[in-house]
Amino acid sequence: MTLSVTLVTAQTPISPPENRYTPAQDVELGLDAASQARRQLPVMRDDSVTSYIQDVGRRLVSAIPSNLEHREFRYTFEVVNVREINAFALPGGPMFVNRGMLEAARNEGEVAGVMAHELSHVVLRHGTAQASKATKYEIGTLAGAVIGAIIGGRVGSVVAQGTQFGLGTAFLRFGREYERQADLEGAQIMARAGYDPRDMANMFRTIEKQSGSGGPEWLSDHPNPGNRYEYITKEAQLLRVDNPLRDSSSFNRVKTHLKQLPRAPSTEEATRSTRRSDDSTPRGTTGRVGNARVERPSSRFRQYDIGDLFTISVPSNWDQMERSDTVTFAPDGAYGQGTFTHGVEIGVSRNESHSLQRATNELIDSLAQNNPNMRRTSNQRRVTIDGRSGVQTTLSNVSDATGGEETIQVVTTQTRDGDLFYAIAVAPRDESSDYNPVFQRVLGSIRFND
Repeated sequence: MTLSVTLVTAQTPISPPENRYTPAQDVELGLDAASQARRQLPVMRDDSVTSYIQDVGRRLVSAIPSNLEHREFRYTFEVVNVREINAFALPGGPMFVNRGMLEAARNEGEVAGVMAHELSHVVLRHGTAQASKATKYEIGTLAGAVIGAIIGGRVGSVVAQGTQFGLGTAFLRFGREYERQADLEGAQIMARAGYDPRDMANMFRTIEKQSGSGGPEWLSDHPNPGNRYEYITKEAQLLRVDNPLRDSSSFNRVKTHLKQLPRAPSTEEATRSTRRSDDSTPRGTTGRVGNARVERPSSRFRQYDIGDLFTISVPSNWDQMERSDTVTFAPDGAYGQGTFTHGVEIGVSRNESHSLQRATNELIDSLAQNNPNMRRTSNQRRVTIDGRSGVQTTLSNVSDATGGEETIQVVTTQTRDGDLFYAIAVAPRDESSDYNPVFQRVLGSIRFND
């Protein structure tokens, strides 16, 4: 087949966002996270499927514009044997495409469209650019955050065990600005590779039609910037591709082959055994969570500056732990590997609706999904945090670490950008009278810098 591509100079220019990480750090992060992904996800070892995805991937990589090429990047393409319509690409080049995405595509152009979109997130370095906006993290910390985003599921779902109330990370869940950039840059890469960008628009429309209850996970990680189909189609008019590649014998063979295989499991089903194994490992870096005497909060407080986000004061005998997109303050003996029994965890979660009440309820629902013994013990009440309107919710739960009942205070407000700022305070119920005044003082000390 002879392909003719004409790139009109009026195509939309895309510039990578500011980024304080180096391309070499993207590679380091991506390799580490990809290694974790392969341990936790059922990557297909089927050469007929893998080689096909690799061929499409190499074709797209060869079409990356010179100003976005990074010699350090190592592009790999693998298929995950799960049925959700999803795909993700990691910093520095590793890409994983769900079997469900291949089965939903109607032609090769639609497969290439999703992959070009993911590839654009990589070449524009959106992952580390997004991390650059938050508190400074070491690369090793970010790698753990990435796998939390992959396994964590829909936006707002909590990657939690017991009293681990982290929201995982928004590291791979980009905002509308980055989504639009990836759409447009992906359309341009598609055209250079000989594909019609309108196939990308058609695939996204297919994904949206199949959304809803239990719908495609891709939508949760890739919110629609608005008029997605229309602006991709408009961009395609500037990227004329004569005789575009849509179907190939390889695509048809793969589709036929997948139909002959046993039905793919859901991601939840496929990772359940891995999670059980994780649950059986000792909690806490000191091995003392749940059976150690926890020192009472000091009356002396220490102030912390959390990047450019906010300042906060906590008891001087509480330690600071940064993990993914959260920061936790807890006393010695009360925290371990992602879990704590006394203390406060604070983070920011993207709020697409920009409704404080709705985002708060989604947060509470997410906590409850991973903590079946959790329940509300009082009505929500209005509070003020550094002059901003907020909501406080009191919950009770059975601690997985101690087996005893605990009280949780969840306080939420909004950032200047409309995202959800949350603080989650935890203490055993029989110690709540000692900790409640401390929590109120901690929350009252918060001063926003945004």
